[in-house]
Amino acid sequence: MLLLSRKPGQGIRIGSDIIITVKEVRGRQVRLGIEAPGEVPVYREEIYRAIQEANRDAVARDDSMQSIYDIFKNPKPESKPDTTEDQ
Repeated sequence: MLLLSRKPGQGIRIGSDIIITVKEVRGRQVRLGIEAPGEVPVYREEIYRAIQEANRDAVARDDSMQSIYDIFKNPKPESKPDTTEDQ
C-alpha cells in the first residue's frame, strides 16, 4: 500500500485520467474530490462491500431457484394406479 500525505488543495493522480484532490480536512474527517471518466465506477468502501454482499446473496438465491427448476423440469414418472380388481 502506498501512503501519501497531502494538504487541502493538493492531489494525487492515478494513471492519466483519475485525479483525487483533498478538498477539506476537518478534525478526523477528510473531504476528497474525485475526477474520473464516467466508465470508471467510484464507490465509498462501505457501499462497495454492500454491493458485493448483495451480489453474493443473489447468486445463492439463483442456485436455489435452479434446484427448483430442475425438479419441475425432470419430474419423476407418475406411478400408475392399480387397475387389478379384487375378486
